[in-house]
Amino acid sequence: MRAASRRSRRTERPAPAAPAFVTRDIPFVEFMHEEGLVRIEEQADRLIEEIGIEFRDDPKALRIWKEAGADVKGTRVRLPRGMARDLCGTAPSKFTQHARNASRSVEIGERSTVFAPIYGAPFVRCAEKGRRYGNIEDFEKLSKLVSMLPSLHHMGLVICEPCDLPVNKRHLDMLYAHMRFSDKPFLGAITEMERAEDSVAMARILFGESFMRDNCVIMGNVNTNSPLHVDRVVTQAIQVYCGAGQGIVVAPFILGGAMGPVTTAASIAQAFAEAMICGAFSQLVKPGAPFVMGNFLSSMSLKSGAPTFGMPEPVASNYIIGQLARRLGVPLRCGGSLTASKLPDAQAAAESADSMHSTVMGGANFVLHSAGWLEGGLVTGFEKLMIDADRLGAYQKLLGGVAVDDNALGANAYEDVEPAGHFLGSAHTMQNYETAYYDAVLSDSESFEQWTERGSKDTAQRAFERWNRIVDEHQAPPLDEATDEALRDFINRKKDSMPDAWY
Repeated sequence: MRAASRRSRRTERPAPAAPAFVTRDIPFVEFMHEEGLVRIEEQADRLIEEIGIEFRDDPKALRIWKEAGADVKGTRVRLPRGMARDLCGTAPSKFTQHARNASRSVEIGERSTVFAPIYGAPFVRCAEKGRRYGNIEDFEKLSKLVSMLPSLHHMGLVICEPCDLPVNKRHLDMLYAHMRFSDKPFLGAITEMERAEDSVAMARILFGESFMRDNCVIMGNVNTNSPLHVDRVVTQAIQVYCGAGQGIVVAPFILGGAMGPVTTAASIAQAFAEAMICGAFSQLVKPGAPFVMGNFLSSMSLKSGAPTFGMPEPVASNYIIGQLARRLGVPLRCGGSLTASKLPDAQAAAESADSMHSTVMGGANFVLHSAGWLEGGLVTGFEKLMIDADRLGAYQKLLGGVAVDDNALGANAYEDVEPAGHFLGSAHTMQNYETAYYDAVLSDSESFEQWTERGSKDTAQRAFERWNRIVDEHQAPPLDEATDEALRDFINRKKDSMPDAWY
């Protein structure tokens, strides 16, 4: 009975109003010339071949490298020039991450773009309660919001940290919330190997073992410990996820002048080297496993040491890393709606816009931190999430390009409009007015008098009202009863097997 119910759990349902992901129909921005790209690639190759990358605290990873023919001395791994690039050649340039609702499955790579929310913030902020530690109630509200916003295609995982739950158990509740409140794709836990294994096990319950054996249904997202250090969190996550035929995203997190050289080109080369050697390792674990090369390069204030966002240097890196990823032939994760601002204010808007514009135009395929990011990633802003998501819809329209068919060119638009007339009531306008322009839900374009009559609300206040309304209207998508029971049973058994840990 249960097996039969699991076979039918991925039933076809009506497609969502918006596409499940963005298909790019405009050219990529080629920011750096060929000579510059070659020099960056040569520097990355030199770092891997001559300096080497540390692989610490995971003897199995070192054995894998030795068996592959790498030069391993202690915990330092060096590869012959070209070996990392050759190994990355078996990683798919595009793959599908399946959702339990098939119409929400996403393609990652080549000309597709997938937007996911902020990841990892311990704090949350909203207009009513201000800044505070996140809890499971906040997490569930955010999960419901992301599930309902059509311009966010992917749930991510840690939309905020539910700090009221034990550290060693909260991943179970987070994953269950994504599975219960949404039918979009999601990420799994990575902080300890056992938590990654729990994530894969829960995905296996949700999708069924046979389907998961041949398809990517979950990914892990990890950061290298820059400079030039790949710790066991990364290598074990790769072994768990890729070993099960699932995906891995590896993003070096470099603050220029701290975890990488202060110059932009040097930090890009270092990030490329770190990501590429992790991609090579993923293919040693399982050739053909989905791998997404990440890049998170930020400038910083050399006066205070604080990270800065939306500045010209990380903006340039988004363009350049896009070119490098396409030359390597792997999907790319970078950028987001990033800001150092504490509030969803003018600073947040400007920095987020610059960061996201370069992310989109540079060709990122998987964009974590697309919405909700505040205070350098320490805070998930409820209102910021809504404002960012509204702008993501505009980027989705931009990436679709401009049609030039007869209707788009208005071939018949002048038949009922005389010179010096207007098109307001013309047949062409009536035929196209609902889809001609992007409708920014949170932008106010009314007259001053109309705005005043409606309460003189700024964008943040409108966003506050909108997210509360969406949470109230949320309805969980259907989940097979036997599957739900199996998930809850797994969670309860795991929690009962260990004491609470708070660090």
